[in-house]
Amino acid sequence: MACKHSIDFFLAKHVKLVCKPCQTTLYIYKRSTYRKRNSPKMGMLGIVIRANCLFLLSFLVCSTPPEDHIKCSSSNTNCTITNSYGIFPDRTVCKATSVSYPSTEEELIKVVANATKNKQSMKVATRYSHSIPKLVCPRGEDGLIISTNNLNRVVKVDVEGMKMTVESGVTLRQVISEAAKVALALPYAPYWWGLTVGGLLGTGAHGSTLWGKGSSVHDYVVGLRIVSPGEPEDGYVKVRDIGEGDKDLNAAKVSLGVLGVISQVTLNLQPMFKRSITYLSKNDSDLGDQVLKFGKQHEFADILWYPSQRKAIYRVDDRVSSNTSGQGLYDFLPFRATPSLALAVLRTAEENQESKSDADGKCSGAKLITSGLISTAYGLTNNGMRVRAHLIILCSSSKYSSSIFLPTHLVWNCNSNLHAFPYIQINDFWDHSIRLIGKIFTGYPVIGYQNRLQASGTCLDSHEDSRITVCAWDSRIKGEFFHQTTFSISLSVAKSFIQDVQKLVEIEPKSLCGVEIYNGILMRYVTASTAYLGKQEDAIDFDITYYRSKDPMTPRLHEGILEEIEQLAMFKYGALPHWGKNRNIAFDGVMKKYKKGKEFLRVKDVYDPMGLFSSEWSDQVLGIKGEVNLVKEGCALEGLCICSQDIHCAPSKGYFCRPGKVFSDARICAP
Repeated sequence: MACKHSIDFFLAKHVKLVCKPCQTTLYIYKRSTYRKRNSPKMGMLGIVIRANCLFLLSFLVCSTPPEDHIKCSSSNTNCTITNSYGIFPDRTVCKATSVSYPSTEEELIKVVANATKNKQSMKVATRYSHSIPKLVCPRGEDGLIISTNNLNRVVKVDVEGMKMTVESGVTLRQVISEAAKVALALPYAPYWWGLTVGGLLGTGAHGSTLWGKGSSVHDYVVGLRIVSPGEPEDGYVKVRDIGEGDKDLNAAKVSLGVLGVISQVTLNLQPMFKRSITYLSKNDSDLGDQVLKFGKQHEFADILWYPSQRKAIYRVDDRVSSNTSGQGLYDFLPFRATPSLALAVLRTAEENQESKSDADGKCSGAKLITSGLISTAYGLTNNGMRVRAHLIILCSSSKYSSSIFLPTHLVWNCNSNLHAFPYIQINDFWDHSIRLIGKIFTGYPVIGYQNRLQASGTCLDSHEDSRITVCAWDSRIKGEFFHQTTFSISLSVAKSFIQDVQKLVEIEPKSLCGVEIYNGILMRYVTASTAYLGKQEDAIDFDITYYRSKDPMTPRLHEGILEEIEQLAMFKYGALPHWGKNRNIAFDGVMKKYKKGKEFLRVKDVYDPMGLFSSEWSDQVLGIKGEVNLVKEGCALEGLCICSQDIHCAPSKGYFCRPGKVFSDARICAP
């Protein structure tokens, strides 16, 4: 049921929003000290904030679902398409003549045949469209978008053979859930469950491990069906069943969507098992030495790196006996529904810090954010209760002119009768001390079944609540707006890369505080894959999220440091970009890094000789035609080019094209 909300404004003291019938209540206060007790709807509650803070407390049950990224002016014609963030790296809008929503393979075959007969370009779109590059854009403006939104059924589960066959529009969450019903599990997966199986294969998405076949979902594919253009004698369409032992599977299981539409996928599963998770915080001084051995020691290991704080958070994560007690749940904090009002305030604070070059404010905010996440175990709970409350504190400092903010997410279950609500106290603002006492996260290790720990994304579990709460990156509200730079570096040189980044931090100690506001650098382990466009060797994947300005001509604070890290990775250390993330320059010359890139192109020519599933973007990335670099004024600020002239930066704002500070071959925009 959709939420209806009433709003009462008490401008002098607070604003109150109530969402009924789901009982979402939102309070905003501005006071030096505030105490609320004995809330009649929420049970016993004690919260004390000792600082001059604006704070927001919201109890959540509902959320607004993401909007459809495909929009058409009339019926399913004259359409535009974007991604879940509402914008592509080059800020252009992709257009198409029409969109089709086949709900069966038979309908899909007819759609592809008709478009092929008319020589119409095609592209496949997934349910939530989480890829940042322009993978979903058809060639030109008169193409066809084929949505897999309605191809969302589990076709077959072979319990004895431990295999599952699904349509390509099935989400990762569905795979995890359906497998668990028969005591099976997908061993490794990305942490966000809103991806579809077809999208996973299109971009080579992965989790984290150096064990077994590795963490990439495509390496557990044992068969698939793909619908591609055909000759007139074929009825303009061809359906291929590709199984184990067929070399074409190595092309199809990471395909960027240029071979056709994947109809069905068969995955290898494993018996259900339990995991034990503990996060350990350490100094990052020996991170380069630890990174290889840590991945070999723990099956599901990953590392969160906070470089400006000189801190690394090691995830000690292994299988344990199914008899081990524990019903743990991982409901990752940044993937939960967040009040849109809070997101607007946080974004405004970040914009103010950027406009005032307030690095101190960013660093203090980053410390508060990361300490809050660590204190709440990033969303892990021992007893499997899901979060229903968020506390966001926005503190003004007498020392700094901008705001410092702390999203601390507390656990709440509206159906429970908690007599002791978690208590939070900030005794000294500058000490950043936070105490959490409650019965939800009781300590490490957190032990639970694989299906409850491997992925999350509860901001998608949403009824319409007039955008009171949303996924944090929802483009309809003023919320998160960012770049993502994600790449994998061979384990053999990972230590050297880490040390180079540490050298940059020594030169500019506050330069990566902005990254830490987005929870630092996520480091995940990946292994060499048989996929032609998969990982070429065992590596560690670095996932970096950071501020993006709404104005493409405005440089970021410490712009050059992040540009240098990007170029260090891609050009000095030969990193492979994540196909579903990154800015344009990450894909410059990328096909030269794949040993069997030419073999992939050979298969592409066989499956789609007219290039109907290709586009200007895919041609550029695959080295067929054109360049991914878009050289123009300010292009380096958005990662559309590497600067070679000052005009590619922002000389009027004091940013010029200069050599790198550690990697002298780099060309970065810096003061």
